[in-house]
Amino acid sequence: MKISFKRFFPQRHVSAGTLRNSFDRRSIVLGTMQGGIGVLLATRLGYLAVAQNAKYELEAESNRVNLSLIPPRRGWILDRAGTPLASNRADFRVDLIPERLQDIPHTIQTLGKLLNLSPIALQDLEDKLDKARGFAPVEVASGLDWERFAAVSVRLPDLPGVVTQRGFSRFYPLGPSVGHLIGYVGPASAEEYEKDHDPVLITPGYKVGKDALEKYYEKDLRGKPGARRVEVTASGRIVRDLDTREDVPGKTLKLTIDAGIQEYASRRIGPESAAVVVMDCQTGDILAMCSMPSFDPNSFSDGIGRLEWKMLSDDDHVPLRNKVLRGLYPPGSTVKPMVALSFMEAGLDPKESVFCGGGLRVGNRVFHCWNRRGHGQVNMAKGIYQSCDVYFYHFAQRMGMDPIAAMASRLGLGHDFPLPVSGQSYGTVPNPAWKLKKYGKEWQTFDTVNATIGQGYFLVNPLQQAIQAARIATGRVIMPRLVHGHEHEVAPSLGIPDDHLAYVRQAMSDVANGPGSARHAALPFPDIKLAGKTGTAQVVGLNIGNGKGGLWKHRDHGHFICFAPVDNPRYACSVVVEHGGGSGAAYPIARDVLTYVFDKQKGMDILTELEKKWGGTPTERLDARYRTYSAQYGVGAPAVSAEEENRKLQGAESGQDPAQPIVNEAQAPAPEPGSNDPPPAAPPASAPSPATTTAPQTGPGGTQ
Repeated sequence: MKISFKRFFPQRHVSAGTLRNSFDRRSIVLGTMQGGIGVLLATRLGYLAVAQNAKYELEAESNRVNLSLIPPRRGWILDRAGTPLASNRADFRVDLIPERLQDIPHTIQTLGKLLNLSPIALQDLEDKLDKARGFAPVEVASGLDWERFAAVSVRLPDLPGVVTQRGFSRFYPLGPSVGHLIGYVGPASAEEYEKDHDPVLITPGYKVGKDALEKYYEKDLRGKPGARRVEVTASGRIVRDLDTREDVPGKTLKLTIDAGIQEYASRRIGPESAAVVVMDCQTGDILAMCSMPSFDPNSFSDGIGRLEWKMLSDDDHVPLRNKVLRGLYPPGSTVKPMVALSFMEAGLDPKESVFCGGGLRVGNRVFHCWNRRGHGQVNMAKGIYQSCDVYFYHFAQRMGMDPIAAMASRLGLGHDFPLPVSGQSYGTVPNPAWKLKKYGKEWQTFDTVNATIGQGYFLVNPLQQAIQAARIATGRVIMPRLVHGHEHEVAPSLGIPDDHLAYVRQAMSDVANGPGSARHAALPFPDIKLAGKTGTAQVVGLNIGNGKGGLWKHRDHGHFICFAPVDNPRYACSVVVEHGGGSGAAYPIARDVLTYVFDKQKGMDILTELEKKWGGTPTERLDARYRTYSAQYGVGAPAVSAEEENRKLQGAESGQDPAQPIVNEAQAPAPEPGSNDPPPAAPPASAPSPATTTAPQTGPGGTQ
C-alpha cells in the first residue's frame, strides 16, 4: 500500500503570471547585489586611483628607479693659517652590511684573499661583526688601490652584503699630534641613530664625530647628503643615470691653533707623559694644546682592533687621557709668583726677608726647604727665583690662606673656561671654607703651609697654568680662545698694581736669566728673554721614595710656566711632565718650544737630534710599538668587550688615576734642577720629619 504525502501538503496553484512575478523579484535581488558589488569595486578603484595615487606611483617608480644617498663630505678643520688639521681624501673602500650577509665565514675568507688582509685584520673584522647592529655598515678596508677595489667589485653578485664605495674618508695629517685636540670619527652607534634618526647615519661608510672638536661641532661639520637616481631592471642592474643631487659639504672650522707649533710641541715631548699649552698673551688664542702620548685618530676612524687597543690600554702613560683638560696635578712652586702677588696685595713689603736655614718649625713639625743647606737671608724676589720654600712658609702664616686663594682664582686657577670641549677638570683652590664644607674639618696652619708651595689639596690643570702665566704677563683677564674669527676685545685689567706685577715679572725673569733655579731655560737669543717659574710636585711621601728615581709612578711631577719676551710679553706657555722627576724634565721642553716659535729652523735642528735618540716621530714610535705587539701577540691578543672599552675610555676621561695618591702634608720636594746652590746635604738623623698622609683622588674637580 502506497502512502502519498502530497495530500498532507496542499499544492499552490502555479500560473504563468506567478512564474513571471517570481522571476522579477529574483532579478531585483540579484541586480541589487551585483550593483552593490559594482559600486564597491568602483569606489575601491577610485580610492586606489585617486587617494592612493601618490603611494603606488612611488612604489612603482621605486621598482624602476633606485634612489641612494650620497654621504656629505665632512667640513674641514683648519689651523689659523688655513693648514688642514682634519681633511677628506678620495678613498676606495669595502664595507659589509651585516643584515644582508648569508655566509659570513665564506665572505670573510674571500675578502681576505682579495684584499690581502692579515690574520690580525681578519680577526678584527670578525670582532667588528660581533659588535655590529644589523643596519650599521662595518668597514672591511679603506684606502685601497684600484686593483684590489676592482677585484671585489666584479665579484659583488657572489658576495651578498658586500658594498664597494668610492668616496671620501677623514684624514688627519698630523696624526697623534692632534688626537686629543681634534678627536676622531667613527660609524654611528645604535644610540646615536635612535637619537637623531638621520638616514645618512646608516649610509655605508658614513662616520660621525666621536670625541673632542669632531663631536662638539658634529652638526656643523656634517653637511647635507646628496642623492642619486638610476633606472634599474627587475634584477637590480643599472640601466641609466636619471638624476644626481650633489651633497652639501659641512662647514669649515678654523681654529686659533698654529699647526707648526702644535706638531712641534707634541714631538718635543718625546717619550714623556706630558702636556704643553702655548697661548697668545695679547688675544688669548690657544696656539698649541698637546697631550702626549696620544693615539692616531686615523686608526680610530678605521675602527681600532684588539691588538692596537691592548697596546694603548697597557700603556701606563695613559694615551687615552687628555692631560691638558683632564689631568689634575699639584702645581708645586709654580704658584709662588701668584702667592707673592697676594702677599703684596695684603700689605707685605717685598723687601722684608726671613732667614732660610733649610727648614722651618711650624707647631711640632719641621717643614724642610728643598735646599737642606738653606738659602740664607731671603726676600720676596729671591724667594721666587731661588724657589725658597721657607720664605713662603714663614709669611703664609702671617697672611693666611684667604688672600692666597682669592689671588689664585683671579689668575685662573680652579676655573673652567668657555671652550668647545667635552669637559674640563677644574681642580681645587683650597681655603678654610672649602675644607670645612668638604671634610667638616677646620683649616690648620699646616694646610696653609702646604698650599703656599703648591702641595696638599691644591690641584690645577695645564691649561689653567698657561692662563696664569698669561695673566701675570699682561695684568689682564686673558680668556682662552680656540675658534678663530671672533672679534678680539681688549681684556679688562686684573686690578693688580703695575709695580707689583713688574716686581714679580723681574723675579721670574731671574729664574732663567739670573741667579735662578732654571738657568738652562734661557732662550738661545740674546735679545729675547724668557720669564718663568719651575715647579716640582710630590706624588708620594719621602718615606716611599725621593721622587727622582725608582718606580715611574713614584717620581715627582715636573712643572714650568713662562712667558716671552719679558719686556713685551707675547707668548705664554705651560708644561707639565707626569712623573718626570722634577722641573728639570719640564723647562727644556718649554724652552725648545718657544725657540721654535721665534726661530723655526733653530727649533727643528734641536728636535731632529733629540728624535734620533727617541726612535723617531710619535707616529714612527707608535708604528714600531705596534710591530712589537704584533710579533708578541699576533692573533692572541684578548678580545675587549664593549663594557670594558667604555670603562677604559671613561676612566681616561675622568682625570687622574684614582689609585694614585697625592700628598696632603707638607713635604718639600727634592732640589730644583739647575739651581746655583750646591747639592743639599743629607738631613741629620735627629731632624724630625713631617708626617705624611695620602688620600686617593677620585675624579674631576679635585675631589679627594
